[in-house]
Amino acid sequence: MEKSCSLLIYFDKGTPALANEIKEALEGNDVPAKIDAMKKAIMLLLNGETLPQLFITIVRYVLPSEDHTVQKLLLLYLEIIEKTDAKGRVLPEMILICQNLRNNLQHPNEYIRGVTLRFLCRLSEVEIIEPLIPSVLANLEHRHSFIRRNAILAVMSIYKLPQGEQLLADAPEMIEKALSTEQDQSAKRNAFLMLFTCSQERAINYLLTHVDRVPDWGDLLQMVVLELIRKVCRTNKGEKGKYIKIIISLLNAPSAAVIYECASTLVSLSSAPTAIRAAANTYSQLLLSQSDNNVKLIVLDRLNELKSSHREIMVDMIMDVLRALSSPNLDIRRKTLDIVLELITPRNINEVVLTLKKEVVKTQSGELEKNGEYRQMLIQAIHSCAIKFPEVASTVVHLLMDFLGDSNVASAMDVAVFVREIIETNPKLRVSIITRLLDTFYQIRAARVCCCALWIIGEYCLSLSEVESGISTIKQCLGDLPFYTVLEDGEAADSSKKSQQVNSTTVSSRRPAILADGTYATQSAASETAFSPPTVVQGSLTSGNLRSLLLTGDFFLGAVVACTLTKLVLRLEEVQSLKAEVNKTSTQALLIMVSMLQLGQSSYLPHPIDSDSYDRIVLCMRLLCNTGDEIRKIWLQSCRESFVNMLSDKQLRETEEIKAKAQVSHAQPDDLIDFYHLKSRKGMSQLELEDEVQDDLKRATGEFIKDGDDANKLNRILQLTGFSDPVYAEAYVTVHHYDIVLDVTVINRTKETLQNLCLELATMGDLKLVERPQNYTLAPLSSKQIKANIKVSSTETGVIFGNIVYETSNVLERTVVVLNDIHIDIMDYISPAVCSDAAFRTMWAEFEWENKVAVNTVLKEEKDFLEHIIKSTNMKCLTAPSALEGECGFLAANLYAKSVFGEDALVNLSIEKQIDGKLSGYIRIRSKTQGIALSLGDKITLKQKGGS
Repeated sequence: MEKSCSLLIYFDKGTPALANEIKEALEGNDVPAKIDAMKKAIMLLLNGETLPQLFITIVRYVLPSEDHTVQKLLLLYLEIIEKTDAKGRVLPEMILICQNLRNNLQHPNEYIRGVTLRFLCRLSEVEIIEPLIPSVLANLEHRHSFIRRNAILAVMSIYKLPQGEQLLADAPEMIEKALSTEQDQSAKRNAFLMLFTCSQERAINYLLTHVDRVPDWGDLLQMVVLELIRKVCRTNKGEKGKYIKIIISLLNAPSAAVIYECASTLVSLSSAPTAIRAAANTYSQLLLSQSDNNVKLIVLDRLNELKSSHREIMVDMIMDVLRALSSPNLDIRRKTLDIVLELITPRNINEVVLTLKKEVVKTQSGELEKNGEYRQMLIQAIHSCAIKFPEVASTVVHLLMDFLGDSNVASAMDVAVFVREIIETNPKLRVSIITRLLDTFYQIRAARVCCCALWIIGEYCLSLSEVESGISTIKQCLGDLPFYTVLEDGEAADSSKKSQQVNSTTVSSRRPAILADGTYATQSAASETAFSPPTVVQGSLTSGNLRSLLLTGDFFLGAVVACTLTKLVLRLEEVQSLKAEVNKTSTQALLIMVSMLQLGQSSYLPHPIDSDSYDRIVLCMRLLCNTGDEIRKIWLQSCRESFVNMLSDKQLRETEEIKAKAQVSHAQPDDLIDFYHLKSRKGMSQLELEDEVQDDLKRATGEFIKDGDDANKLNRILQLTGFSDPVYAEAYVTVHHYDIVLDVTVINRTKETLQNLCLELATMGDLKLVERPQNYTLAPLSSKQIKANIKVSSTETGVIFGNIVYETSNVLERTVVVLNDIHIDIMDYISPAVCSDAAFRTMWAEFEWENKVAVNTVLKEEKDFLEHIIKSTNMKCLTAPSALEGECGFLAANLYAKSVFGEDALVNLSIEKQIDGKLSGYIRIRSKTQGIALSLGDKITLKQKGGS
């Protein structure tokens, strides 16, 4: 068996010391050499060496030394050497050190006394400790606090030994007496801890006797008091009220650690509104007063937990929580915004939005490098606010539209999506938004943002002046036609080359991109990056943003321009009475489209126009030449209707998710319910009364009921050995996020006593055994429960394997029973999560590990197969149900999950129904780490057959 170790010291294996060298140094008179030799000896002992020959040398030459460092190292040496023989008896040579320890306990130097008392805390051999007890007790009354506090700890550790109560029968009484007269805060804390550990009743009596002075005690003692209160209240819930009063009195303590513990204890013990409000106030104070980012993140986690269970109280704290946005750390800001967005009500929405607007304006200063990312978070937060409460949209939409030309493309895209949704949901703002959009359109430098803005212009320019202004803006941003001219020597050149230069680095940069349905498309990097304004020469127009993007080869944008112009011309026909004006505008639109096609088929650009964009532009040209009523209806009405349906579908899904979260467990029909109106209120404070009421409400709504499914528990019991084996073993596996607990039941099925029975385990994957189980003796036909803890460090399918080894009295050899392997299921570590389409696509492009699994199933329907994969992998389908409706023989869907370690798992399912009715296709899994991609792939391969 491995020995227990109370020391952990770094050891450089590259320079091992020799025992003879150490011995020589110890025998010399050079103190620094002696110190070095002692350190080397301790290192070797900690790494498994025995060095038996050194003990006598140390007794002869080190014990008499007066040097404090040597004496400290001697105690460390004595702490780690083996003090007992194979039968557990103390070695006779240990008697030699007893006299030295007694001398140290009576030494005139306080440091020597103190470190010796600390050493006794780690001794468990009664034969060595017993002669030293009078000296230890004498130190309880020493004048120096350093000695008193260590003497108290020594008394506590001796009393906790198996024979401790015989050695120190009146220890609690002595410590209580010392506590009443002690002035040193650290010694008081140790004394109170001793009573709390060894004689809880005395600790409670002392606390209740001095209850008025608790706020004046030191923070060390107050922390132990809180620990005692937690323990007492769990075992005796009836007396909770008086202890909660003590906690509330400690909320004004000067120590941040104490008030944090007070708030945590209040939340764990009580659901009374007064107590929860006090805890929330405390957390808010800590959030503002503490400068450490880790502390802020921990406090935000606690506030998030309060938000889930006590939303009504947290709503009042929303402005205090918002102050955490003053921190420059993005993680803190993100968590703060997540909490705040779920606490918005009609009463506080205006204040919240005003604060967010101020923060957006601050990001324009450009002092911090991550301002763009923070601005994006703020825009998304304002978007959420405006969707929930449309009346605030008018106050923010114009401010945000200034950021359509933001250098951070993601931030600008969020603004465009926000504007698109607001203009539909708030018809009153349509005119002002369109006017502002047309005024600021030339500032937009990103292709994706241009596409969204052009769609808005095409759909929402309704009056004659708006339509004309829209067409004029697009023409202005495209610049003069044609886009290029052929020179006499046959070389192509941009017709406005004098006025603007195209950034050549973005022209040829092309890469595959993942579309919303999971399929690939090629796009130029121009659509992903922000563009610097073109170089202006000879006072030409600066508003050629569409032109510069088209000249990089972005013909998808060209197709969007063509569609927008088509919609505007069709609408112009409805609002313009002069036919000649309509024809003139239509001709100009056709000329623009022809110029784009000409550019796409020229040798001026390294890549020709893609066929999709070509077909789209040609369709627009045909439409303008020959328009029918049906086509007009599709272009001017159906597009908008589809967008409205998309918004309503999104809102419906969000409402359903909120309803699902709001569902609470219900009590059983035969559960008892207390009627608190009939309870005696005599002697109860308002807080105690509130606490009683809350406990009764929890019982009535079933919150105290543990949702343990017995059938599910049985599924987690794994048989480790066969029924015919001499030892039968089965394990109950419990997964607690970062660790796994194996509760192994071992049954001796023979009629012999099994000696030195040991459960030997080993792991494969990112699993680590915390401790090695001990040896046991098992009587005939008896059983034993053995617990084993295993730490998990990543989301990966791990395997635990091992043996049971034992001896019997009539067989000299050890018997080995090999156990079945225990496979740790990845499903215990991943849970469904939600992310935006844009975030999904960004992660899909970034993650380097991909696992491609071919579809092989007996299921015949695409949707059934999708449902089966979602259920098997415990993932969330990000693709909207409306996008999966209908029968077309194809299905593409994105699934997403997050592990407890914060890892993202992305799955794209693309399947097709063959002529023979079978499904074919691929499931692609992407993740940042290899383990989760491989493990999910194995899980899908195993489960995809269907039925199981």
